Amino acid sequence: MKLRSLAMCGIVAASLSVLSTAAVSAAEPPEGFRPLFNDKDLSGWHGMPHFDPRDLAKMSDEMRDRQIAEWTADAHKHWSVENAELVNDGHGAYLVTNEEFTDYELLIDYKTVPRADSGIYLKANPQVQIWDYTEESKFKLGADKGSGGLWNNSAGAAGKDPAVRADKAFGEWNSFRIRQIGSRTSVWLNGEMVVDNAIMENFWDRKKPLFNSGPICLQTHGGEIRWRNIFIREIPAEEANEILAGRDTEGFASVFNGQNLEGWAGAVDNYEVVDGSIRCKQGKGGILHTAKMYSDFAVKLEFLTPPGGNNGLAIRTNGKGDPAYDAMCELQVLDSEHPKYANLDARQYHGSAYGMSAAERGFLREAGQWNYQEVTVVGSTIRVELNGSVILETDLSKVTEYMANRAHPGKEFTSGAFGFAGHGDAVQFRNVSIRSLAE
Repeated sequence: MKLRSLAMCGIVAASLSVLSTAAVSAAEPPEGFRPLFNDKDLSGWHGMPHFDPRDLAKMSDEMRDRQIAEWTADAHKHWSVENAELVNDGHGAYLVTNEEFTDYELLIDYKTVPRADSGIYLKANPQVQIWDYTEESKFKLGADKGSGGLWNNSAGAAGKDPAVRADKAFGEWNSFRIRQIGSRTSVWLNGEMVVDNAIMENFWDRKKPLFNSGPICLQTHGGEIRWRNIFIREIPAEEANEILAGRDTEGFASVFNGQNLEGWAGAVDNYEVVDGSIRCKQGKGGILHTAKMYSDFAVKLEFLTPPGGNNGLAIRTNGKGDPAYDAMCELQVLDSEHPKYANLDARQYHGSAYGMSAAERGFLREAGQWNYQEVTVVGSTIRVELNGSVILETDLSKVTEYMANRAHPGKEFTSGAFGFAGHGDAVQFRNVSIRSLAE
C-alpha cells in the first residue's frame, strides 16, 4: 500500500512553529547520508500519535490538514531542542517525518532514563523497541532481552526479540543503524546486529505486507528521551537487489551462465541473451524452461519489464500448452500499473498465480528498473517475495474458484521444469539461481 505523501498534504516547514535553543555543533552525516534533523528546530517534522495511517489517508485534504495541525500543536508542548538534541518529556504526540521512505538506511542516537519505554516506527508501523532492560516488572514483555527488536512482530516470529542485548548503561548514548528494504529489516545497536533481515509485520493488518513506503516516527512513552545525529540514506534499486540476493544463499545454484542458453529448453529461438540477461524477443513468446526438473524448490531472480511488459514464471511445467493452465501455475510478471491493465481481474496482476490467487499490489518498481523476486514452491504451496515484501502466500490445493470458471488441470503437478512464459514483450531476467528443497 502506498501511503499518501504527508508532504503533499500541505505539511510544510513554514507551517511549523519554531522550538529551539542555542544549538551546539553536531556530528556531520557520513558519506551518502543526509540529516533528517537540522539540530535547531522541528522543521521537517510534524506530530501524530499511535494512529492507523490508512485512516489518515482516507480523510479529505482539509480534514487531514486540520488533524495534523492539532497533533503538531500537541507535539510542540512536549518536544524541544537543546544542544542539537531532540528532547521529549515522555508525553504528547510522536514526532513524525514529513517525508516518506521506501528502501533506506537510518542512523540515529538516543539516550533515555530508567523505566522509560520508547521506540521507532518504520513506515508508520510499530516498532524498533527501546527498553529499560533492568526493569523487572517488564521482563515478562521482553525488556530483559534488550532494545532493538521488532516488538510488534508475532510471538516467535523472526526479529521480535533482539539476538543479543547491546544496550549501554543509562546516561550513555546508544546508536542505532536500521536498514529496511521492503519489509526486510535489519537493526544494529551499538555496533551489534540484533535483527538480521527479518520481515517486519504490518501491525495495522497482519494479513497484508508492510506498507511500501511511509514516514519514520519517534515514539514517546512516559519517560524523557533524547535523540541526535539523525541521518538517512535512501538505497537505490541495484544495491537493494544485491542486499536481498545476498541473504540465505546456501544451496542455490545458478541456472543461467549469463552468456548463452545452455541448460535451457523449449522456445530457445524466441529468447536471446543481452547484457547478461535472458530477454524474450519482441513479438515472440512461448515457454523457455530449464532442462532440469524440480519438485519442491526455491528460485531467486531479477526481472525488468518495459512499459506495459508482460511475461510469466512457469512453475512445474512440462513445456507444453499454456503454463497458466497446463503447468502447476504461471506466476505473472507484469507492469501492473500501466494504464492498459487498469481493469484486469485481481488474479492477473504481477506475482499472482494466474487466474487462481491474487498477489498484493504496489510493490513493483517503475518499468525499466530491475526488480528482485524470490519464489518458494513446497507441495501445493507457493510464496512470492518481491523487493523484500511477501506479496503472495497461497495453497493451490485449496483454490476452488477460478477466473472465468476455467479449470487449471496442471495445478496438481508435483514436479516439472522452471521457466519463463513469454507473451511478445521484451521482458528480461538475470541472476537466476535455484535451490532444490526435495529431501
